[in-house]
Amino acid sequence: MRIISGNYGGRRLKSLAGANTRPTTDKVKESIFNMIGPYFEGEKVLDLFAGSGGLAIEAVSRGCAHAVCVDKNYQAVKIIKENIEITKEPEKFTVLKLDADKAIRQLAEEKERFDYLFLDPPYAKQKIIDQINQMEQLDLFSDSAVIVCETDKTVELPETVGSFFQIKKQNYGITAITIYRKEADK
Repeated sequence: MRIISGNYGGRRLKSLAGANTRPTTDKVKESIFNMIGPYFEGEKVLDLFAGSGGLAIEAVSRGCAHAVCVDKNYQAVKIIKENIEITKEPEKFTVLKLDADKAIRQLAEEKERFDYLFLDPPYAKQKIIDQINQMEQLDLFSDSAVIVCETDKTVELPETVGSFFQIKKQNYGITAITIYRKEADK
């Protein structure tokens, strides 16, 4: 697993050993960023089930100003911090060792707003729709926010969630990527 492009391009990332995480493959990661970017200009990112932090680090490498990486697993948080050190710019990242729902509430209390949300929850424990709705109610999204959901290809996500509408869905083997964009007129 590596950082594909941008300021940190080519640097290798560590991933968590074991069956509890599924790091996004380089091929899928490259496809995601080709669909939503590929480069950015100072946006804020939330990676709610960060795992190794690969998606957030890729986003910052490509021009996002700051990323918040959330994971409740101690080993995952350790790997995220090690991967952030590889960037030599740790100030561009915040790492929270929290359950996703607790992190959402804490970020709302801190009045955070995000331009990009990466949602790659454990396949068996998905609450994607509920979490997007909760985040929208708590005003955690910028006016032009984009949500990237990574699920098992058998998961059917709706065309719209709150004020977000599906702009792309693509399967890569057993993985499906679904991208939502906020509707400007709502």
